[in-house]
Amino acid sequence: MPALDVAYVEADLDVLLNEDGVIAVLGFGAAAPVSEDPRYLRVGLEPIDGTAVFEVWRAPGPVEHGRDGPVRWAASSDYCFGAIELREADYSDLCAATEAAYQELVRFTQSRRWPHLLRIWNYLAAINEGHGDDERYRHFCTGRSAGMRSVLGRGFSAASAIGRSDAEPVLQVYWLAAREAGVAVENPRQVSAWRYPREYGPTSPTFARAMRGPCATPQLHISGTAAVVGHQSRHDGDLPGQLDETFANLDSLFASAGNLSGFGPGTVLKAYVRHREHLPVVAEILRQRLPDAAKRLVLLGDICRAELLVELDGIHTADA
Repeated sequence: MPALDVAYVEADLDVLLNEDGVIAVLGFGAAAPVSEDPRYLRVGLEPIDGTAVFEVWRAPGPVEHGRDGPVRWAASSDYCFGAIELREADYSDLCAATEAAYQELVRFTQSRRWPHLLRIWNYLAAINEGHGDDERYRHFCTGRSAGMRSVLGRGFSAASAIGRSDAEPVLQVYWLAAREAGVAVENPRQVSAWRYPREYGPTSPTFARAMRGPCATPQLHISGTAAVVGHQSRHDGDLPGQLDETFANLDSLFASAGNLSGFGPGTVLKAYVRHREHLPVVAEILRQRLPDAAKRLVLLGDICRAELLVELDGIHTADA
């Protein structure tokens, strides 16, 4: 299979959607346009400067797209983009909304030609609201596990879960699936998420630290990665220290995935930042730590643990 092409682009949305090979366009923040095209999703995270930059996924060959119940989707012969948005008010609580979203995700992927999940993104409002087991992120994890019950035991995809910066009570779930299976990658510096001890909630998070794509060119789909070593958060209140630890985790992931080459022109990263005043600080640290050719997008969003200030995820296509 070919590697998925991912880029950050400043362009007119209609122009992008008319280009060949586009299977997904993601807009960020209030300045992003609205469109009913199934290939497009506006994400409730504000970019650092408020500009409407787009994340564009491209794959070779013809693209088909449509809607199937609550699922909007688009696909090439190799890859499928899918997205679901559910209003929490239509369900008894966040757990129920999440379970419903994941039941639809599983139903759709298992009935199509792209049954292998590589990567899932989750965006929800007020992710850290509530104390102990009443925290909304823990309710999300319980709903996600229940919704995936029929496929648990087949392995986990890469994933991120981030708190929306627009506070809109709409659960957004979108994913990348493929006609062939990838290979899950764990980080030896971290306890696998599904083995977290009970102190992190009644239901462990169900995701792999990364997923190596089923393509000839080494391509790593990186889960949300933060300053967690073992299962514990590190560098409480220390933003540069958390970023240093995060990069150490990414280096470990690259080694675990087959000693992949480091950041370069095939790197496309998102940085999720909890506090608005930290946005330019994170942008500057990334400028210093990453080569110019590595693409990055800095977004305002809450991390799944209240003590964490920043998280990185992305897609890294290594040098062949």
